[in-house]
Amino acid sequence: MLDKWSPLLAGALCAATLSLGACSGPDDESKNGRGAPEVGYVSVAVQAVPVTTSLGGRTVAFETSEVRPQVNGLIRRRLFTEGGFVRAGQPLYQIDASLYQAGVDQASANLASARASAQAAEERARRLEPLAKMQAVAEQDYTDALAQARMARAAVAQNSAALETARINLRYATITAPISGRIGRSLATPGALVSASQAAPLAVIQQTDPMYVDMQQSSAELTTLRQALESGGVAAGSASARLRLEDGSAYGFAGTVQFSDITVNEATGTVTLRARFPNPKGVLLPGMFVTALFDQAVNPAAILVPQPAVQRDFDGSAFVYLVGKDNKAVRRKVTANRTLGANWVITEGLKSGERVITQGVGNLKQGAPIRPVPANSVQRVGAPAAKTTEKGT
Repeated sequence: MLDKWSPLLAGALCAATLSLGACSGPDDESKNGRGAPEVGYVSVAVQAVPVTTSLGGRTVAFETSEVRPQVNGLIRRRLFTEGGFVRAGQPLYQIDASLYQAGVDQASANLASARASAQAAEERARRLEPLAKMQAVAEQDYTDALAQARMARAAVAQNSAALETARINLRYATITAPISGRIGRSLATPGALVSASQAAPLAVIQQTDPMYVDMQQSSAELTTLRQALESGGVAAGSASARLRLEDGSAYGFAGTVQFSDITVNEATGTVTLRARFPNPKGVLLPGMFVTALFDQAVNPAAILVPQPAVQRDFDGSAFVYLVGKDNKAVRRKVTANRTLGANWVITEGLKSGERVITQGVGNLKQGAPIRPVPANSVQRVGAPAAKTTEKGT
């Protein structure tokens, strides 16, 4: 009986042995994952990388003017549409001008009287002049006549100035726009009594094209940047700036950084930077919170490495794995303090031409054998083992 079943038992043992891989060779070990792991790498190169600064800020109107009365009186009419656009010199309010018109009339009459008096005084001085030369009249009389003529001319000048003042006050009875821009709601209605010394404005005009963006940057960051520029570690960047709006969307127009303030805010330790942006469509409104991005400097000797390649130690220091000699992994500490898009900016620790491992870094160790291929290459997968099917015994 045993001899009868011996071939069947031998076949079953052989199948079990094959399934356990007892007879597998070196190629099968690689297929089962016990060989060197395949990793993807990128060759890095030194390049100029901008030092992009991102700062929060508030939009500020290019020009702001508070409309105030310069004379006293009752407002008779409002001559503009709230929220509309007004031009410089456009009438906005009409104050009751009856008193100021009367003042002009009175000053005009006083000027006419002064001119008549001056004419009489000058004529009398001319008549006395030849008589004084012939000593037909006292010299003192002629001197007094000359003084009266000069006083009369001075009175004409005084009354002329009074008339001009009256005309200015009459002109101020019509309140005009000092600048062009959008005007807000009216803070005074017809019938309100206004005065030249009141604290509250009648309305506010703001010019919103272009617009300013005021940003705050710490004085420590500015000091570090200035020292880096002086040492030659970085070069001066571009003054061009971009904006992100409150909803995270990008603003469609680029701006220009105008200047940084010359004083540090003692309460916050920051310095104000101001940028100017065109606003033809009126998207930016005064007081909006925005984020400004601009290249404050350029690092001429930096290296960009994809973010997955950079790992962190327990102390927070950064390191990467390189493809070393004999295709072994080499662990290297680097300085990576900021990102640019999908890359880390490496300022120390790497050289141009080195191969940084970016794929398959999860289980790498120093000196471990690897099979490097260019990043994003098609990974080689072993052919599936052929299945054998037994037909009936």
